Order: sequence, then structure tokens, then C-alpha cells
Amino acid sequence: MNRLWSRVGVRVASVGLLVLGVIGGVYLGQDRAVQQRSAEAQLVVQADADEMQLLKERHAEHAAARAWQRQAEDDAAAKAATEAKAAAGKARALEKKAIAKAEQAKKAAEQKSSDSGDGGTVPYPGDIPASCDEFSGNRAIGCALMLEAGFKIDQFPCLDKLFKRESGWNHHARNSGSGAYGIPQALPGKKMASIADDWEDNPATQIKWGLNYIEGRYNTPCGAWNHSENTGWY
Repeated sequence: MNRLWSRVGVRVASVGLLVLGVIGGVYLGQDRAVQQRSAEAQLVVQADADEMQLLKERHAEHAAARAWQRQAEDDAAAKAATEAKAAAGKARALEKKAIAKAEQAKKAAEQKSSDSGDGGTVPYPGDIPASCDEFSGNRAIGCALMLEAGFKIDQFPCLDKLFKRESGWNHHARNSGSGAYGIPQALPGKKMASIADDWEDNPATQIKWGLNYIEGRYNTPCGAWNHSENTGWY
């Protein structure tokens, strides 16, 4: 009888151990599954973090590239502006030199051609008033004819500056661009034939025409000079 119970006890114990083993195995399997899922979740989180960090780094790189590009464009624009300003300065300097050179050439030509003219000049047959004695050549003729036309001596400084600007008082002066000719730079020069046919070589003929033109359009030599000052022509 005792052996029987002993065998039953052993079997019960074996069954109990088996059940405990199964239960332990189940829990162990569940724990491993949980651990595996946890590890997988950690890997996903880490991957997301790595991807986010990569995106941040790429964004920073792009921002740096755009900033560098803008800086490069600003530097290029500043350099271009500086170069353009320097080029404009050089152009202005060259223009001033050219103008000065042209003025020097004009003055040299005026100096070379005396006030009395050169070959083929018709001499002035009239008298030069004492108030015009300080002048010579074509300027003295101009002073005398201006007084003869009824203008006062205080108008001569204006006439003197006007005809100096136009021709340097050279009765053979010719503007190669426009074709203007003579002391008053009549355009065309043959207009002065209304005074006399010798308009090409006679300073007095040219001055008389110029005085008539001035009186008809500006009233006085100073009126013509003021217009020339304001516009560059008369």
C-alpha cells in the first residue's frame, strides 16, 4: 500500500514539475518576446534619431551653402561696382584730357592766325576810334564797327568774348563739322554775302553781318553773349 502511494506521489511530483516547467517556459518565452520587441523598438527609435540628425546636418549644410553663395554674390557685386566706378573715373579723366588738348590746339591755331588775317585778307579802310586803341587787328576793327553801329563801348567786352568763343576773331575760321565760317561763324558762311561779295576774306564784312544778326535777334552784344553762356550758341 505504501509503495502504491509512493508511486503516486512520485508521479504527482513529476507532473507538478512538468507543469512548473511548462509554465516557466511560457513565461520565459514571453519575456524573450518582450525583450525582442523592446530591442526592435529601440532600434526604430535610434534609426529615427539618426535620420533626424542626418536631416539636421544636411539642412545646416544647405544653409551654409546658401549663405556662402549670397556672400559670394555680394562680393562679386561690390567688386563689379568698384570696377565700374574706377572705369568711369578713368573715362572722365580721359575726356577731360581730350577736351583740354582740343582747347590747346584751338588756342594754338588762333595764336598762329593773327587778328589781321593772312593772305587774301581785305584791309580795313576806316579809322579806329581812340576808345578802341587798346585793341589791334580784327578786334580793333570790331570795336570800331560796333561803335559805328550805335552800340556803346561798354558792349565791346561782350562782343569780344562772343567772337573769341566762336572763332578767336579769325576771319578764315571754318568749322569742319557744321560748315560755319568767319568771325561770327555764320552758317552757312555765304549768308554774309548780303553785306558784300568779299565775305570770305574781309573781316569788316563779316563783323558787320555779325552785328546785324546780333541786333536783330538779341538787341545787343551782351544779350547775345548771355544767350551763348546759357545755351552754348547764339
